[in-house]
Amino acid sequence: MEKQTIIVQGAEVRVRKARSSDYICITDIAKTSNQPTDYTIRNWLRNRGTVEFLGVWENIHNPDFNPAGFDGIRMKTGLNNFSPSASDWLAQTNAIGIESSAGRYGGTFAHFDIAIHFCNWLSPEFYAYFIDQFRQLKESEAARLGEQWDLRRELAKGNYFIHTDAVRTNLVPVLDWNTKRESLYFASEADLLNLAVFGTTAKQFKALNPDAKGNLRDAASVKELQVLANMESINATLIEQGFTKEERLSILTRRTERELTVLEEVKALQEAKKLELKDSGK
Repeated sequence: MEKQTIIVQGAEVRVRKARSSDYICITDIAKTSNQPTDYTIRNWLRNRGTVEFLGVWENIHNPDFNPAGFDGIRMKTGLNNFSPSASDWLAQTNAIGIESSAGRYGGTFAHFDIAIHFCNWLSPEFYAYFIDQFRQLKESEAARLGEQWDLRRELAKGNYFIHTDAVRTNLVPVLDWNTKRESLYFASEADLLNLAVFGTTAKQFKALNPDAKGNLRDAASVKELQVLANMESINATLIEQGFTKEERLSILTRRTERELTVLEEVKALQEAKKLELKDSGK
């Protein structure tokens, strides 16, 4: 099994291939908290937003997912005495998005889509640095193989279906599923994300830029699109937790501002390192 390591804010985080996908060691990520790793992962797994997210992900990717076991866990979320481990989750749901093994070189590994959800829950700042280091790893790997790797595509791939599923399940009346009326709900949530990340709706952008080629998102920077993909995942969780549209816009706007700031700091740090290397003649 191919294994690699990236350094994120001084922490070594293992990455390995499983089921033709990248699985990230969230045990290594949990070590950056001030709590025991098992306690941190259990707290994440007992969160209703986490359970709903994992359920949607497994339903999309895992034909052998156990819905009865999942419902049993979902009913217990929020109870004081409910604190499942990764092994409990796997045993009851037959999940494939998380893997856990004991031993010196073991730990809990999660599919990239799920690992970034964990990073967001743990620390938005760590998430931003993790994404940057992971991007460098994958671009370097792709270059060696003569391939292309696109971070935006990878983020959007997991988040798009999770977001639309959350909108359909929680906001769209069942009678409107798979009809033209359903598209109005998706468009409304898309504009909520646009307002949070870009400060404008697609319609407003077009009115102000009639000669622009493409739409608002076509004109966005890579950094903005990276944050936008992340906001899809966060919005899906907020929808499932019952936050109002106004509350979600406020939360998403604050998170966007923070993540854009961190990404700018990461970029500045990288530029400073390049100058140091250049000055040292390396």
